[in-house]
Amino acid sequence: MRIVFMGTPDFSVPVLDALVAAGHDIACVYTQPPRPAGRGQAERPSPVQARAEAMRVPIRHPKSLRSPEAQAEFAALGADVAVVVAYGLILPQAVLDAPRRGCLNIHASLLPRWRGAAPIQRAIMAGDAETGVCIMQMEAGLDTGPVLLRRAIPIGAEETAGDLHDRLSRLGAEAITDALARLDDLDPQPQPDAGVTYAQKIDKAEARLDWTQDAPHIDRQIRGLSPFPGAWTMIGGKRVKILRSRPARGAGKPGQVLSGLTVACGTDAVEITEVQPEGKPRMTAEAFLRGARIAPGVVLGGEP
Repeated sequence: MRIVFMGTPDFSVPVLDALVAAGHDIACVYTQPPRPAGRGQAERPSPVQARAEAMRVPIRHPKSLRSPEAQAEFAALGADVAVVVAYGLILPQAVLDAPRRGCLNIHASLLPRWRGAAPIQRAIMAGDAETGVCIMQMEAGLDTGPVLLRRAIPIGAEETAGDLHDRLSRLGAEAITDALARLDDLDPQPQPDAGVTYAQKIDKAEARLDWTQDAPHIDRQIRGLSPFPGAWTMIGGKRVKILRSRPARGAGKPGQVLSGLTVACGTDAVEITEVQPEGKPRMTAEAFLRGARIAPGVVLGGEP
């Protein structure tokens, strides 16, 4: 098929690779414009742009698709279908209607659960047992279109959002190539009204750990916000991101270190297994403790 690919972050790159490997003709790649990044604030292309450049595929990064000119340029590509995954711009109806077979979105949840911006993080933070990807026929509403194909996977007991992100990216790549190969045989299923939830964008205020919460809540918060923005707490007067954890047995004052980096919560405890101190790389709890020397009884938290 002749495909317009629309995506921006790392999550989208395996999908582009899979479409090319399957022999599809990538007419053009649409991605977000380069953004200032790093200490020097030099403009950095998106991961998708970098991959497309290596493939020598035509690239466009309009700031909007609302103008008649942008819509005419899109339609002139003569695509059979547009494949959209974490692109970052709203597609006006004229763009949705332009490809012969419409626009297909790869969404990282089992719709209608977790429509919206942060489905991977919200699934972990809510304690969901499973998640997956859906191949959805796009329409004007937010992730409301009929579903052509869905693939479910369990969420691991110690899995972080970063871990799950990578698995779902690969699953999405497999699912879209399967969907395109069987497009004439797939029957789009309208999403039910029951079970709709929205995955609101992660607010940085959610990242600070409140040790009075119960251990399962704190463990899910840590894993759901890892690696970005990273749940955090104060340790020895410095902010430390907590990147991996597991539930543990134990009791004490909320935030109290029981042993190693096992910390008491409102009920039970969590064992912290990976951290990132301010201005330092991520490291295991063992490596952190060799330098930090945190004695049992110390209470984490306090003023930032």
